[in-house]
Amino acid sequence: MAFASTTLPKTVDATLPPSSPLPVLAQSLLFGQFRPQMMQLMRRRYGDIFTLHIAPRNRRLIVLTQPEDIKTVFSGAPAVYHAGEGNAILGPIMGEHSVLLVDEDKHVRVRRLLMPAFHGAALRGYEQLVAEVARDQAQRWPVGREFASHDAMHALTLEVILRVVFGVTDEARLAALRPLVRDVVAIGPIVMLGFFYPKLQGFGPWRRYLSQQAELDRLLYAEIAERRTATDLAGRDDVLSRLLRTGDGPDGLTDPELRDQLVTLLLAGHETTATTLAWAWHDLARNPAQLVKARQAADAGEDDYLGAVFKESLRLHPVIYEVARRLTEPVEVGGYRLPAGVTVMPAIGLVQSDERNFPAHQEFRPERFTDGQPAPNTWIPFGGGARRCLGAGFAQLEATVVLREVLSRFELRFDASRPEKAKPRNITLIPSRGARVTVTRR
Repeated sequence: MAFASTTLPKTVDATLPPSSPLPVLAQSLLFGQFRPQMMQLMRRRYGDIFTLHIAPRNRRLIVLTQPEDIKTVFSGAPAVYHAGEGNAILGPIMGEHSVLLVDEDKHVRVRRLLMPAFHGAALRGYEQLVAEVARDQAQRWPVGREFASHDAMHALTLEVILRVVFGVTDEARLAALRPLVRDVVAIGPIVMLGFFYPKLQGFGPWRRYLSQQAELDRLLYAEIAERRTATDLAGRDDVLSRLLRTGDGPDGLTDPELRDQLVTLLLAGHETTATTLAWAWHDLARNPAQLVKARQAADAGEDDYLGAVFKESLRLHPVIYEVARRLTEPVEVGGYRLPAGVTVMPAIGLVQSDERNFPAHQEFRPERFTDGQPAPNTWIPFGGGARRCLGAGFAQLEATVVLREVLSRFELRFDASRPEKAKPRNITLIPSRGARVTVTRR
C-alpha cells in the first residue's frame, strides 16, 4: 500500500492558496487526528484561505474562513459545487445512494422525498415522542455520581431517531439495532481512510467494521421487507413508512436506496445532536449564571433561551468542523482562480471561532442568539445553500425539548478541574472525557 504522491505538484500549487510543505501522509494524519489544532495553526501561518493536501490521491482542499467566500460557495450553482463528491469519504458508511453523497437531479429527488418528514406539522408531531423518551432515559441516570453525559445523550437520541425513522416499538428489534448503530457510528478516522485501499478490508479493524455493517444491513433490509407488506402503512408517520408510500412509480425508492437513506438518517440524525447536547451540559455546568437562566427557562417553558443554549454550544463546539464541495469547473473564490477537481471547504470551526465574527469567542454566551442573530455565514453548523442539513429543524426541536425535560427535573454540576477538549470520532468532534457531569434531583 502507498499513499498517492507524497510530493506536492508545484505546477498546480502555484495557482492555489498557500499550503504546508508537509507530505500528504503527514497532512492526512494531522487532519484526521488533530483537525482543529492543525487548521487553526494553518490559518495563523497562511491567512484566511489555504490549501491542504490529503489522502487518498492527494486531494486538494481549499479551506475558506471568510463569510464572503463561504457565501460564494453556498449560493453557487449546485452543478458547479458538488457536495456529494465532496462527501466521498462517507461512501463506505452511508452508501452510494445517500442524500449526502448524490448531486444535482439525484439529490433534488431524494431531498424532496425526505423533506416532508422534517418540516412543519411533522416536526410538531415528534415533540411529544422526544419528551417521553427524554423522561424515560433520564430516570436511568446515576443520581449523585459523575457519569459521561455524551453516552447518555447518545442513548437518548438514538432511541428518538430509531422511533422517528423506523417507527420501531418492538423491544427485541430495538435491542438488536442499538449496539449495531453505536458500533457503526464509532468508526475512527484511520479506518475511514483505510476504506480507500481495498486490500486493507480483509484485516483487523476494517474486517470487523464490515462485519458489523453487514449485520446492520441485514436488520435494515428485514425491516424494509416487513414494512412493505404492512397493512397500516397509510396511517404511519415514521420516515420509512413515508418513503414507502411513494410507491413503485418514478419516485419509488429501491431497497438499496432506502437502506442508504435510513443509514444516513440513523447515523447523522443522532450523532451530531447527542454530541451537541453533551457539550451543552458541559458548558452549562461550568457557567452558573447561564445554568440558572436555562433552568428558569425550562421551568417557565420558555424555549427561546433553551434553543439559544443549543445554538451557542454548536458555535463553541462545532461537531462537524467543515463542509466540502468539489468543483466541476473553474471558479473565482477568495481572489484565486480555482481549477475544476479541487474541493472547497468552508471551515465551520474557524469562522465560528473568529473574534471578528464573535467577540469573546471562547466564552459561552447563549445571549448571542437571544439579543440578535449572527451575521450571515458566520454561524453555519448545518452548512448552507441547497445542501443545508434538512434535519436542522428536527435537531433544534429535539435539543430544546431534551434541555427542558432534564433541567426541570435535575440540578447539574461538574467535577472535572478543566474544560474538556474535542477529540475526533469519524467526521465528528466529541468531548474528550465524555462531558462528565453529576446530576441530583430537584
